[in-house]
Amino acid sequence: MTLLPKEIEEKLPPLYSTENIATKDKIVKIKFFTPDSNWSWYVVEYDKEEKIFFGYVDGHYPEWGYFCLAELQEATGPLGLHIERDLHFKEQPFGNIKELQ
Repeated sequence: MTLLPKEIEEKLPPLYSTENIATKDKIVKIKFFTPDSNWSWYVVEYDKEEKIFFGYVDGHYPEWGYFCLAELQEATGPLGLHIERDLHFKEQPFGNIKELQ
């Protein structure tokens, strides 16, 4: 699976473009996940040159931060499965996602 097709990459807001938007109102554009564990990465911004995302990482210690495309492409879960992009995810405000958890 291609984690970040060009047509999706072109639509992502650049880094720091949402910093003045309330956390609950930030629009999550992409969800990545490990099919063999409970980790998820929610993308809000992206730097096309550095290939770095900003978003919410729901893992051992859920937090906002930066993560890079190369690491997502190389990482595997505990059973050796690769990270995937949630093909059914619809972009939405972060507040909607946090309510679901």
